[in-house]
Amino acid sequence: MENKKVAVIMSTYNGEKFIREQLDSILNQTYKNIELIIRDDGSKDNTVDIIKEYEKNNSNIKLHVGNNLGFVKSFFELLSLAEADYYAYADQDDIWIENKIELAVESLNKLDDTYPNMCFGNSDYYDENMNFLGYGDKNKKYSFLRALFSCVGQGMTFTINNRTRDLIINNMPDSCFFHDWWTYLLCSGLGNVTYNNITTVKYRRRKENATSEGQGYMRLIIWRFKNLLFGNGMKDIKQQMLNYKSIFYKDLSEENKKILDLFSNEKYNIIKAIKKCFYPKRIRSKISDEIALRIIFLFGIL
Repeated sequence: MENKKVAVIMSTYNGEKFIREQLDSILNQTYKNIELIIRDDGSKDNTVDIIKEYEKNNSNIKLHVGNNLGFVKSFFELLSLAEADYYAYADQDDIWIENKIELAVESLNKLDDTYPNMCFGNSDYYDENMNFLGYGDKNKKYSFLRALFSCVGQGMTFTINNRTRDLIINNMPDSCFFHDWWTYLLCSGLGNVTYNNITTVKYRRRKENATSEGQGYMRLIIWRFKNLLFGNGMKDIKQQMLNYKSIFYKDLSEENKKILDLFSNEKYNIIKAIKKCFYPKRIRSKISDEIALRIIFLFGIL
């Protein structure tokens, strides 16, 4: 295996309770050419002191302390602070399987590095005390079309190459839903996405988690109604598509341009709404999600 340097980038915020376990799991990876770049996003607890303790004993850890930007902007800032061959997103409270980075490097090494590439894997769910809750989805399906409406996996399973990193930091969007979704959208439209159908992360579910992943079916439904239908979720997804189009449209293939043209309309158009509603290709994995999305198209919500 080529000895590519991997920058693990972690944004922290009030993570004192669990961060030691995560730091240990990263430092104990089987792949050793790793640098851990951490940006603290304005913690009010002892998170920074804990990281400084680790930094003092490990030259491969670099800590940056900044103002509170929110985790999306903090991760984008981290990409500009790090310099490596590959970059792996890390949350502050999970536990990584010991060969996570090794698997990602093996996958990315097989791709043409002149394109924006990303690799991702699976995660299983645990409670705050690392008691097993359930298995995450396996055998995930992904494409540029699907990337417009959902993120294929969780960011802490993502590893990207330098081309992806450069495209992100040199073409910052005015807004995007999440840093990992924007990354997936970029790579699926302009480069390559590769998937290890292997669990590489123990995903710690807490009340403070930003996403709905792993919360159970009823909580997932409630989260979607609250954040997507009755919140700004649909508006944010639509705006993300428009932002992507304004930056990367000229670089897309003709097929992907047609897809984006159909699904990224700013104003409601009944003809387009019908075309989207009866689009022949599958967009969501679950049939219930697919039906709901088609209805949303028809009524012009998205």
